[in-house]
Amino acid sequence: MRLYGLIGFPLTHSFSKKYFDDKFLREGLRDCSFENFPLKNIEEVKELLTAHANLKGFAVTIPYKKKIIRLLDEGTKDVRQMVACNCVKLKNGKLYGHNTDIIGFERSFTRHLQTHHNKALILGTGGGAEAVAYVFRKLQISYLMVSRGTDDKNAISYQSIDRSLLEEHTILVNCTPVGTFPDIDQSPPIPYEYIGPHHYLFDLVYNPAETDFMKKGRTNGATVINGYEMLVVQAEENWKIWNG
Repeated sequence: MRLYGLIGFPLTHSFSKKYFDDKFLREGLRDCSFENFPLKNIEEVKELLTAHANLKGFAVTIPYKKKIIRLLDEGTKDVRQMVACNCVKLKNGKLYGHNTDIIGFERSFTRHLQTHHNKALILGTGGGAEAVAYVFRKLQISYLMVSRGTDDKNAISYQSIDRSLLEEHTILVNCTPVGTFPDIDQSPPIPYEYIGPHHYLFDLVYNPAETDFMKKGRTNGATVINGYEMLVVQAEENWKIWNG
């Protein structure tokens, strides 16, 4: 039996397990299984590998996309540049790191991109945010990262987001888990009253299908997209890597 999985914490509402369970059933892959591995510490990866000799690869989610880096034997150029990894292939006892968030985000994001969408705010500074920033650099979209702390050389604070900043930055990407089920009434603390039809709000969260962040944007006429398509593309790219 070929085993695949997802590491992170917590994993109570994971997209990946249902997706792959359905995929294996649909495609008649009876020798494959997918499991969630909620790890309280990244060091538990070592125990995971010992306990599951048939593990062929695993996806990585919050909060380990950056922490997994030091456990990799090798990483792609993208992974090394971003210092973030969401897909690990196991081969001959070694861990090979990849980042499929990049292609997942780019494909889903660019479908609704317009010419006036040329400056962005990236809400969050984790592994998902690094993939978004990587794509923006590729697309030559300038961006600022936003964190919960105070302004520094790497990110501005939420308190710094005002009307003039939002008038200039017409793309907002939520890379935080804020608004994920069951906390569906929460959203990143930004002044939504300054969001308008010229804005494009992309939420990496997929559950619920319309987050509070998206709802507030849609109410003001903005284009709003969730992270479902990104996850589907990313999952299929993971599958290619694990079996390539």
